Order: sequence, then C-alpha cells, then structure tokens
Amino acid sequence: MKKAQRLHREPDPRVRRVLGVALATSALLVAGALTVVGVRLEQVHLAYRLDALRGDRTRAAETIRQLEIEVATLRSPSRLEARARQIGLVAPGRDQVRLAREYVSAGTGLAAERNRAAALTAPGAR
Repeated sequence: MKKAQRLHREPDPRVRRVLGVALATSALLVAGALTVVGVRLEQVHLAYRLDALRGDRTRAAETIRQLEIEVATLRSPSRLEARARQIGLVAPGRDQVRLAREYVSAGTGLAAERNRAAALTAPGAR
C-alpha cells in the first residue's frame, strides 16, 4: 500500500512581515481612534463645565446688581432721615450749631489771622 504523500511548504517570510505590518497598522488606527474619542469626551466635559461657570457668573453679576441697588437704597438721604427720626434724632436748631473758629471765613478766627499774617510777610507788603 502506498502512503499518501503530504506536501510540505516552506513558510514564506513575506507573509509574516505583511501580517506584522497589518497588525501594527491596525493597532495604530485603534490607538488613534481611542485618542480622538478621548479628546472629544474631554471637550464635551469642558463645554458642560464652561456652561456651568457662565451660569455662575451670570448669577453673581445679578446678585451684585441687586446688592448695588440695595446699597443705593440704604444710603439714600430720605431713608437716612426717616431712620434718624425713628431712633429719635432731629435736625439741630440754629442756636445749637457752633462754628469752629478755624473754619470761619469772616474777619475772625484762625484762618483770618493766618491770611493776615501771610499778607504782611509777603514781599511787596507795607
């Protein structure tokens, strides 16, 4: 009986090289695709964060405007007068007002004396 002959093939080194190149190319393509997906995911995350921060900034600006209005209202002269009356303060009468001599612009007081002294010591004075 005759035994069936088997053909023996030598492995082709080119096939192994082509397979390696194809595997490396596939790995690079997968790595590139994963990088693009990762970058896009980070972009979406940052866009959500930016929207949240813009909302916070808008709310803070609105709060600042409201507080500025409140401060202006609290500092208004009519409100201060009303509050002063509530706690018992009244406007002073003419007999209750005393002027400091240093700031009186008439012919008396320290300011007038200084002006006279400066005029006398100035060059060209008598």
